[in-house]
Amino acid sequence: MVTVTPLEAELLEIAGSVPDPELPVLTLRELGVLRAVHVRGSDAVEVELTPTYTGCPAVEAMSLDIERALRAQGMREVTVRTVLSPAWSTDDITDEGRRKLREFGIAPPRVRRDRGPVPLELGPTRTREAAADPVRCPRCGCADTELLSRFSSTACKALRRCLACREPFDHFKEL
Repeated sequence: MVTVTPLEAELLEIAGSVPDPELPVLTLRELGVLRAVHVRGSDAVEVELTPTYTGCPAVEAMSLDIERALRAQGMREVTVRTVLSPAWSTDDITDEGRRKLREFGIAPPRVRRDRGPVPLELGPTRTREAAADPVRCPRCGCADTELLSRFSSTACKALRRCLACREPFDHFKEL
C-alpha cells in the first residue's frame, strides 16, 4: 500500500482542481486522469497523469496548467509524467464529473458492469440504442436517441440526437 503524505494529498487536491482544457466544466480529478503526486524534496514534485487516450492533444495543456497551479503553491520544480498503464477508462470519471457532464449538455458515458474490453460493433452510421442500456438525452432525459456520428467535437465524444426533443447532443463514449 502506498502511503500519501499530507503535503502530497494537498498538492493532489490542488492539481486535481485544474479544469480540463477540452471540457472546462470538469476538473482533472473529476475526469479521472490525475493518478498521483509524489513530493521529491522540499520544493520538488512529480505528478502522474494518464491521458484519456494515447494521442490526446490536451496532455500538454493539462501538464502546463498543473505546473502553474503547483508552482503557485511554492513548488519550484514540477515534473508531469505521462503514465499509460493502467490505461484511463471512462469508469474513472467520478459521479460528480458525470453529473457535471449531464448538466453541461453532454450525455455521460454509461457505467460498465464488467471491466473487460469494450465491445466494438460496426454498423450503419445512424443507429438507435438497444433498449437495455440507452444513452439518455441530457436535456429532456428521454431514452429514445440515435447516433448521428461516431465522432463529435473531440475523438472522445459521439454526436447523438434525441428523438423526443429533436436536439443534438454530445455523448462521452465509453472506453
